[in-house]
Amino acid sequence: MFTLLPGVGVELPHGAGTLRFGMSEHDAQWAVSTLADVRESWVCGAAWAFGAAYGDLVLGVLGGPRRGAGLAEVSFERPGGMADVAGRVPVVWADVDLFGYPLAEVETALPRSRPAYAPAPGRTAGPYVTHVRLAAPQDRSATDH
Repeated sequence: MFTLLPGVGVELPHGAGTLRFGMSEHDAQWAVSTLADVRESWVCGAAWAFGAAYGDLVLGVLGGPRRGAGLAEVSFERPGGMADVAGRVPVVWADVDLFGYPLAEVETALPRSRPAYAPAPGRTAGPYVTHVRLAAPQDRSATDH
């Protein structure tokens, strides 16, 4: 089970550790590699990116926009054709398995008051969630004057 920790990161299954926002690419890859094969990738606007397949999920991990930036985003995607069935690998936030129930039920079960950096579940077609994105909270101190 992956547990989403808004503002913190993602707790990985099987005691593999926690992907914490701000952690280095090396540390993030090391943690994920205990669960699955890590494949480096490229994402526009990210200093670094990699992915891994785990069960019926594809995990995406991105660094911030500048060289040497820490972990900024973690996403989960269920490959095409999965919108009509419940997910096998739980991705949990607020005690709700985001992929295990139809989106309408998930939205009803989630807290009404959510922080701006809460997970963003979505779907393309069918009743089940097909992707979830969790981003690091924005550091407003750099932009507030």
